[in-house]
Amino acid sequence: MSHLIGHQVSDFTAQAYHDGEFKEITAQATKGHWSIFFFYPADFTFVCPTELGDLADNYEEFKKANCEIYAVSTDTHFTHKAWADASETIGKIKFPMLGDPTNTLANEFGVLIEQDGLALRASFIVNPEGKIVAYEVQDTGIGRNAEELLRKLQAAQFVAAHGDQVCPAKWKPGDDTLTPSLDLVGKL
Repeated sequence: MSHLIGHQVSDFTAQAYHDGEFKEITAQATKGHWSIFFFYPADFTFVCPTELGDLADNYEEFKKANCEIYAVSTDTHFTHKAWADASETIGKIKFPMLGDPTNTLANEFGVLIEQDGLALRASFIVNPEGKIVAYEVQDTGIGRNAEELLRKLQAAQFVAAHGDQVCPAKWKPGDDTLTPSLDLVGKL
């Protein structure tokens, strides 16, 4: 089993529901800024709206960090619109909701549950060059926390900007970092 750290996101084109319109999103459009690909199993379900609502509540913080969120499920962009129309929680979402009915993205990121045609819950942090720098995959019944995802994004951005420093557990912007050296070995 291999990992996806450093994996370059392949070219793709997906239809999205975004800001009350249908839009085309391409891999090229995700470059030049940080991105989060936020996979979830399906629209009109139970845990999914709680996660997407949490992201919507924290979206401005992601935008301040020069990051766009791309919510992705194997539903169509038409289903995303219907869900936004039917649900107050989903209706407040301002980030693109990508449809992946052909499972292209779910396969690209290795999160497709083939027998169900659904995606696992997975969050991928992608740098401005289009490479995966962090990810988390979990079973469908386990919800995620937007604030922790934002913290991981901020840590990834810090490490990208300060390659000689690393972020310890629970690091948040403004906290002390570590500079790996021989002097630190066995001292932490």
